[in-house]
Amino acid sequence: MSAVPFVREARAKRAKLPPEEPLIPDRRSRASLGYWLYLVPGLLLLTVVIIVPLVWNVYLSFTEWRGIRPPVWIGLENWIELFGDAKFWTSFANSIWMIVAMVIVPTVVGLILAALLFDVVGRKFGGKLASFLRATYYLPQILPVVIAGIVIGWILRPGDGALNVILTNIGLEQLTHNWLGSPDTALASIMVVLVWVQIGYPVVIFMAALQRVDPELYEAAELDGANWFQRFRAITVSIIRPEIYVVTLTCTIAALKVFGPVYVLTRGGPGTSTIVPAYYAYTEFFQSQQVGYGATIATALTVVIAIVSVLFIRAQNAAERKERAGL
Repeated sequence: MSAVPFVREARAKRAKLPPEEPLIPDRRSRASLGYWLYLVPGLLLLTVVIIVPLVWNVYLSFTEWRGIRPPVWIGLENWIELFGDAKFWTSFANSIWMIVAMVIVPTVVGLILAALLFDVVGRKFGGKLASFLRATYYLPQILPVVIAGIVIGWILRPGDGALNVILTNIGLEQLTHNWLGSPDTALASIMVVLVWVQIGYPVVIFMAALQRVDPELYEAAELDGANWFQRFRAITVSIIRPEIYVVTLTCTIAALKVFGPVYVLTRGGPGTSTIVPAYYAYTEFFQSQQVGYGATIATALTVVIAIVSVLFIRAQNAAERKERAGL
C-alpha cells in the first residue's frame, strides 16, 4: 500500500494550522538584558570601591596635596623623590622578609603538615583528629589583628613580658631582651608572629585539595616500597600544584601589603627597622599629611603587586602547558 495518500493528508492538515510564530529578536534581547541586569550591582560596587579610588589615587600621585586645599599638579616630582627615598627602599627590603615569613615558610611547612595530617594522621587515627588539628592550625587566622597584637605585645614586653619571665625562671636570664624595641630583633619578632598567624591558611587549602587525591595511589606507592617523602614528592606535590600556586600568589600579595601587625606592634620602629610600604604610605597620608606622596607610595605598591600577579599567573600557565605536553 502506497504511503503517498497519508503524506498528502498530513500536508493538508498542516496547511490548515496557523503558522508558527518566528522567534522574536526583541524577546531574545530582552531576556539577555535581564541576565546582564544581575551584574549591575556588582559592577557598581566594583566601580565605587575599587576603580574610582584607584584612579583618584593615581591622579594624586602627580599632585601635592595636604588634604585641605585643592590638589596642585606637580607632574613627576613625587615619583622622582620616591626613587631617591632611602626610607622607601628600606620598606621594600623589609617586605622581602615579610614574604619569607608569610609565603615561603608557611607554604613549605603548611604543605608538609597537610600531607602528614592527610596521609599519616588521617589514615592511622581517623579523619576527625585530622580535622581537629586543621582547625587548630587555622585558629590564628580568625583572630582580629588588634587582639593578636595585644597578646603578642604582652608576651614580648621587655620588663614583665611572658617570654622574658619564663627565660628568667628557667635560669636563662642572659637571653632576656627587648624583643620589639631593639632593631636587631624587632623584625625577626614580627616575622615569627606572621608565621604563626599565616600557617593555618595553606594547611586548610592543601588539605581541601588533598580530598581529590585517590587514597589508592598512596597505598599502591606504599606497596611498591615508597617511603613517606617519596609519596609526598611524587603524588602530593604533583596533584595539588594548582593550589600551591594559588596559596603562593595570595600570600605574596598579603605580604606586600601587610599593615596590621606592624601598626599594632612596632609602628615601623625602632627607627625604620620594621617599616613596610603600606605603613609608610599610611604615615605620609595621616601623620605627615603629604597625601600626594602617600598616594605615590600606594600606587607604586599597587604596580608591584600587579606585576607579581602577572608573573605568577604566567608561570602557572607555563607549568600547566608543560605538564600537558608531558602527558
